[in-house]
Amino acid sequence: MNAEENKVDLTNCDREPIHVLGQIQPFGALISINADWFVSQRSANLEEMLGLSDEVETGARLSDILSASAFQRLRSAVSAIGRGDQVERLFGIDMLGDGRLFDCALHCSGRYTIIEIEPHAEGDINRQMAILRPVMGRLEKLSDVDALVADAARQLRAVLDIDRVMVYRFRDDLSGEVIAEAKRHDLEGFLGLRYPKSDIPAQARELYKRNRFRIISDVESDPVPITPRQTLEGEDLDLSMSTLRAVSPIHIEYLKNMGVGASLSISIVIGGELWGLFACHHYSPKILPYSQRTTAELFSETFSLMLERTLFRESERLRERGREVHNQLMRDIAAGTPLHDCLPTLDPVIQDVIPHDGASVFVDDIYVARGSAPNEEEFRAIVGQLNGAATSSVFITDQISSRIPKAERFADRATGALVIPVSRMPRDYLVLWRKGLGQTVMWAGNPEKPVEHGPNGARLTPRKSFEAWQETVEGRSEPWTSGERQVAEGLRVTLLEIILRLTDEAVKERAKAQAKQELLIAELNHRVRNILNLIRGLISQSRSEATSIEEFSEIVGGRIASLASAHDNITKGNWSSAPLRGLIETEAQAYISGKLDRVEIEGPEVLIVPEAYTVLALVIHEMITNSAKYGSLSDSSGTLEVTIKQTGDGFLQIGWKERGGPPVKPPKRRGFGSTIIDRSIPFELGGETSIDYKLEGVEATFTVPERFVSWESAGNPAPSKKPVEEKKAASADRADVHVHAPETVMLVEDSMIIALDTEDCLKELGVSTVIMESTVAGALRALESDRPDLAILDYNLGKESSEKVAEELARQNIPFWLATGYGEMKDRLDEIGAQGLLVKPYGKADLVKILKE
Repeated sequence: MNAEENKVDLTNCDREPIHVLGQIQPFGALISINADWFVSQRSANLEEMLGLSDEVETGARLSDILSASAFQRLRSAVSAIGRGDQVERLFGIDMLGDGRLFDCALHCSGRYTIIEIEPHAEGDINRQMAILRPVMGRLEKLSDVDALVADAARQLRAVLDIDRVMVYRFRDDLSGEVIAEAKRHDLEGFLGLRYPKSDIPAQARELYKRNRFRIISDVESDPVPITPRQTLEGEDLDLSMSTLRAVSPIHIEYLKNMGVGASLSISIVIGGELWGLFACHHYSPKILPYSQRTTAELFSETFSLMLERTLFRESERLRERGREVHNQLMRDIAAGTPLHDCLPTLDPVIQDVIPHDGASVFVDDIYVARGSAPNEEEFRAIVGQLNGAATSSVFITDQISSRIPKAERFADRATGALVIPVSRMPRDYLVLWRKGLGQTVMWAGNPEKPVEHGPNGARLTPRKSFEAWQETVEGRSEPWTSGERQVAEGLRVTLLEIILRLTDEAVKERAKAQAKQELLIAELNHRVRNILNLIRGLISQSRSEATSIEEFSEIVGGRIASLASAHDNITKGNWSSAPLRGLIETEAQAYISGKLDRVEIEGPEVLIVPEAYTVLALVIHEMITNSAKYGSLSDSSGTLEVTIKQTGDGFLQIGWKERGGPPVKPPKRRGFGSTIIDRSIPFELGGETSIDYKLEGVEATFTVPERFVSWESAGNPAPSKKPVEEKKAASADRADVHVHAPETVMLVEDSMIIALDTEDCLKELGVSTVIMESTVAGALRALESDRPDLAILDYNLGKESSEKVAEELARQNIPFWLATGYGEMKDRLDEIGAQGLLVKPYGKADLVKILKE
């Protein structure tokens, strides 16, 4: 047995297979049949229950055992069983044709049908139904939850003639509380006591949702085994829907410790979830006829509907009160007053429906507080983590410091928090606060079950004392109720409306900005998809031009770098037109560093719209690349002259003339680069391309329609023969780089391809070890054992940010850079503690700058 199996804790009960115990209780008998109505398994008391003289063997025909009429009724009942957990019932069936009557319950268990048999109580079903009608009529008149559950407990006790009936409600933490009780006068009361969630294990709660009635007729009786124990396939029989299912030894011991002789539990299910139970105890054995149990089950289902309706009515009353608060706030708050100035008006109105000890408003970076609340410095310390809560949803807690440790600073004034976000970007809040208080919880005995050695080995032993046991809980506020949360959700909508009313113009501008952002995102999504398709095409089409992996990488890398440069130029102006001269200069600097004085550009400045800019970027890239490899810029003496002209109809005409290089030979084959030059502008822009491979140098003319261009100064050309200005640093991807590389770098990046590419770049630059992690948890674990010299953090890691990693790096005084595609992160570098920002996409040149620093 391994250490996990030896471990004994509160999860042991949750793992107990209570639905496959292989035994039943002795007040009935069980037969398991296959689809052909042959007996697969049976309980050992079957012959005794039915009065059979011969043993029923596995594989026997059920039709040979039962009377013809009984067999036919059973077949009809089985055919009526639908999918799921349906149970069919038959009352008063003569199983053997000898006049003795039985009640049967039939349900499916995997590939088998289970038939459970009990003696029939003559006339009891009609009597029970007659009792049920007036009982439900009485409950129908009650409209308060407390009154309804209290009277239901009294009525059910009378119907069942049982010693104690409790209504047991599950709380949010899955512990239970007795909220109503009807009992024999001489018994101690359990009303108001709490029971830990371990008293009803997880698998038992699931069974209560499926099988709503559970009876234990005699805790002292010996269970009856099912024979054979397993099916022919070697599987245990699943008795989840069985009425007769035997009881876990742990639960039997629990009931004996309470002095209970028999019990039954009836589920209260609301909206498909287990809301609570009718827990019924009898202090001596008690066998309830199947007809009586069926009536009790019907009572529970009808009561659940009544309770659900009552809860809905209470919810409606809360909603109505919320509407009244909405109307009052809208009426009382003067138009034009900022929300943070309205707190004195807001607070008393809200106090009437959601009691609290203090309130804070944080809107447009302005903080105002009333009553028992954190000061501005304390609130600003936690507002960043509040932003991590679910969007457009109220967040509640009775101990905020357990969620946000920095809230411990003001725990003496405010412990519970009801946080209402009243905008999305930036996040603004109304927060209601409650003071901490010492709470006394009354448990039914010590909730911590001790581990003891008993007849079943080392395990959790049920409590032997159920006297009231007090526990004082410190550092928590009065819990927020579900009703208060519901009102708060409505209040959130009201406050949004108030903000719209009070700051109408500002909100309109924000809405416009958001609409523009969403439009930009949609456009960006469209363009990114187009770019991805373009890159895929570039890769596919470039294969035929390369003779080696290195050459293929260089060709594709150059073309993608050209697209990236073009994208940068466009995005500098928020996806607006960009200058053609800048495009030519960027390509020249990237490919012919050291020869920039031999490239001359003349003509007026012209701006190219984004959809045409990337097309020209690829064309200029191919022309520059060809010139640097084979043309005038491939030796030490050649020159390149680019002229920019505006034609009479407003078209852009780009002239290209190479001189002084080696003799030009027309290409013998047309590769993808040639296709880009010849066809891109005509195909995508409707322009013209003309290229002439003259012996003395390539000459070309590119014409772009006027709808893609705008002229900054038409007719006023820039100074002719202006050389391209050399930048301070040439591209690191195409020049030798000398840096002092650190020994170890941590890279936190959730894109594998980006991570691998960055790792390659860092190692090329001399970094010995690159620690790669894709999650916050992984990075924090790595920092426990390794101390890098430098870190690069992708800020956005899918569903989480890397801020926790940044905090740990700052704590250890390890320098780090943030990598992100969001430009606005520049404003948070000091707050986060980063040395700088890497704007995606970044390459080796950007990494060189970091390593030099």
